[in-house]
Amino acid sequence: MSARPRSARPSKNSAALFAALGDQTRLRLVFRLRQGPASIAKLTAGSKITRQAITKHLRVLEQARLVHGARQGREKHWQLDRRRLNDARRCLDLISKQWDNALGRLREFVEG
Repeated sequence: MSARPRSARPSKNSAALFAALGDQTRLRLVFRLRQGPASIAKLTAGSKITRQAITKHLRVLEQARLVHGARQGREKHWQLDRRRLNDARRCLDLISKQWDNALGRLREFVEG
């Protein structure tokens, strides 16, 4: 089996990225932050989840470099890093292409 070029491999941070996105609460936070920066107060509004829980989830997203926070007065406003979402999309596209290639080879073998 030949080695894939470096550009055709998921980055070493892909596992942390997908682990962060794999939680339903964190995924909802990402979707909310796609609308623009928000404070924890805004992110918890209308939710049964506590501010402390939201803060923990935001820290996980921050460690995966999906979000970053900046102080504005007494509050911290969180913003989505869309580049990391693009990293996830590229990784999923790569996996999809690999599956398409494998299924194509299987089809040729079966029909051949």
